[in-house]
Amino acid sequence: MILAGGELFGSSEQNKILNTIEERINRTLSSERLDREKVVAAADRLGKMIADGEFDQIIKQLSGEDFGEYVKTAAMLMKRENIEYRVAAELGADFKERHNITPPYGIKNVEVRFAPLGTLFHIAAGNVDGLPAFSVLEGLLTGNINILKLPEADNGLSVEIFKQLIKIEPALKNFIYVFDTPSADVFAMKKMAEMSDGIVVWGGDSAVKAVRTLAPAGAKIIEWGHKLGFAYVSGYEDKAAELTALANHIISTRQLFCSSCQTIFVNTEDGRVLERFCTDFLPYLEKALEEYPIFEIGVTAEITLRKYNSLLETAIGAGDRGKKIFRGKGCSLTISHDSSLELSYMYGNCLVKSLPEREIMSVLRNSKGYLQTAGLVCERESRSRLTEILVRSGVNRVMRAGNMSVSFCGEAHDGEYPLRRYMRVVNIEK
Repeated sequence: MILAGGELFGSSEQNKILNTIEERINRTLSSERLDREKVVAAADRLGKMIADGEFDQIIKQLSGEDFGEYVKTAAMLMKRENIEYRVAAELGADFKERHNITPPYGIKNVEVRFAPLGTLFHIAAGNVDGLPAFSVLEGLLTGNINILKLPEADNGLSVEIFKQLIKIEPALKNFIYVFDTPSADVFAMKKMAEMSDGIVVWGGDSAVKAVRTLAPAGAKIIEWGHKLGFAYVSGYEDKAAELTALANHIISTRQLFCSSCQTIFVNTEDGRVLERFCTDFLPYLEKALEEYPIFEIGVTAEITLRKYNSLLETAIGAGDRGKKIFRGKGCSLTISHDSSLELSYMYGNCLVKSLPEREIMSVLRNSKGYLQTAGLVCERESRSRLTEILVRSGVNRVMRAGNMSVSFCGEAHDGEYPLRRYMRVVNIEK
């Protein structure tokens, strides 16, 4: 399904529509300017409709048993007060104003103002429900025309959202183009990239590398690559409460987000301490599974096969013989005697490794470019010191363990403000 100019078309019309978009974009850029107030008002109205249950059926098809949490998050992110707060936080209170500067040398009277990049090409990943809609909303808030390539797992949700958004505010129709183009259609994706002033890509290393090959020379590529989250345990303020929160985070997120905990580092060099931690923590994971049960049968089977394959590799000497697995009901903890940050088996199967405080910098710097969120569990008096070490090591978010994936208004994404990346600063001689 394709959405262009506020109208729906079949996928077979793709090439015909692509051949007209450059002309449409030029016409829109020359004659229309997107009013941010209209975007905010439309998003606020749409958020209320989502909260009232008008999209429940399609969201439930996409999100399964977690659709209620998705509805709550979507409604919150689209609220007027939250959008306005975010725009002010990311762009500054005076971003709307044109202002003059008088440089100390050279031209003495220059006007400075923000302007959209022009056209953004969004290549969305499918690991976060509704991500395509949120990515395009960011483009609309910054006044850009948006071309969206849907992920295969979108299931029609984004098209429904944008149809309704355009119905609420018809002025948006020439600023949104949505295609269900498969990633294998390199010709179509290259054409979309050539029409764009910025390419927004969500995904792992392979996705980013693929975009770099199809992007024209000089194109601005805005990467939101896959990152890795971890917990760092160095004592407790309230052991039971903090382990409960960490377990709930691991199970409720399925460890699918960039901010999810993949590896639990413990501030120790003693293997016996790691074993005691696993023995203590495993019951908390089992209890979390009772509260957030995993119903995805296919995923459970896949994880079981991956774990079985790992056992076979260990048995024949191809795997790490130093690993020790603590198996629970539907979950596990695996002690690994290296200290690298890596992706876990996910879905309640977490890695546990030793990482003495003095080695934090050297270990985490090996993962630079992939660091995002650290869930810090420690004594109150150690929090400031450990936070500073983690930040200097390259971590962008230091949270309480239970809040590793919690969003809030005005937060940065991977250490940067998205809205700022979708705009440019223009200098004009007066």
